Amino acid sequence: MKRPVTLDDLMIAGIAVAAGLLAAFLLRMLLRWLGKHAERTRWSGDDAIVDALRTLVPWAAIAGGFASAAAVLPLTAPVGRTVNRSLTVLLILVTTITAARLIAGLVRSVTQSRSGVAGSATIFVNITRVVVLAIGFLVVLQTLGISIAPLLTALGVGGLAVALALQDTLANLFAGVHILASKTIQPGDYIRLSSGEEGYVVDINWRNTTVRQLSNNLVIIPNAQLSGTNMTNFTRPEQQMTLTVQVGVGYDSDLDHVERVTNEVVTEVMTGITGAVPDHEPAVRFHTFGDSRIGLTVILGVGEFSDQYRIKHEFIKRLHKRYRDEGIRIPSPARTVALQPGGAELLESGIPHQRDARPQSRSRTEGPARL
Repeated sequence: MKRPVTLDDLMIAGIAVAAGLLAAFLLRMLLRWLGKHAERTRWSGDDAIVDALRTLVPWAAIAGGFASAAAVLPLTAPVGRTVNRSLTVLLILVTTITAARLIAGLVRSVTQSRSGVAGSATIFVNITRVVVLAIGFLVVLQTLGISIAPLLTALGVGGLAVALALQDTLANLFAGVHILASKTIQPGDYIRLSSGEEGYVVDINWRNTTVRQLSNNLVIIPNAQLSGTNMTNFTRPEQQMTLTVQVGVGYDSDLDHVERVTNEVVTEVMTGITGAVPDHEPAVRFHTFGDSRIGLTVILGVGEFSDQYRIKHEFIKRLHKRYRDEGIRIPSPARTVALQPGGAELLESGIPHQRDARPQSRSRTEGPARL
């Protein structure tokens, strides 16, 4: 026979609940203090551990207080079992959520600290979180006395139907895992697709890949499409790359002088512009006898893809100024037109003469002609 609840029982139960709440408050303040110290360390894993414990420890203290209060009160056996089961389910749920946050945080910390792994790819974090939550959900069902065997059987039978209904989603999921596992693309890489999209890879999640263009616009590409298209990765196998600039000088130029001046400008740009490669060896190569100029290619070294625009800008400005100071002429395309009585002769770089029926008699040399 259940004995009646006395005032002493209520006081002791109230003290137990208050002690649990006070312990939860103090523990939360302690974890907040630890979190501030964890932020000062280089390893981000301790931040994830402290952040996860902020959820588990206070709730565990509160559940302990209520469990102590229930033990003090003269509850009937069914009520006591219900209270204990409810508190157990609460602890399992809190522990599951905490474990999901902790493991996901550690996975994110590991991927950010290793260059060969996806630094900010959320696909690994999401998969880890879903697996932990699913395990916790099955444990809760088992604790409540619900058999999970029929549920697992139903999931196995219905898995085929779900796979057929979500084949596009699953294709993107496995394509994303394949991309990350093969290390073809990692967040931070600069890529260009055969369809023309290009930019920095921001993230690879379970469905798509986010690419940030130089204009700060985001391009969302399904993982399956990214895995099946031709692509150029400008970051791998190494981030440094070469940049070619086409230049032309007049036929009356001293090519040794041109080469020496150009190499000096290349050295100046490589050592003085942010994003250039200081130890890049200047490379100037003459390659073409053009219609009005001798063509040469200048090879520059850049640290990463986006640096090429600034380096090319500075190189062209400085090279143009230096050529002008050194008296090196950069000719513009020119045509010589000879007009004679009874017809016109167009003389340009070996182009056959063409007759003009207009009878005039004069000769001139000018820039690009409109005939």
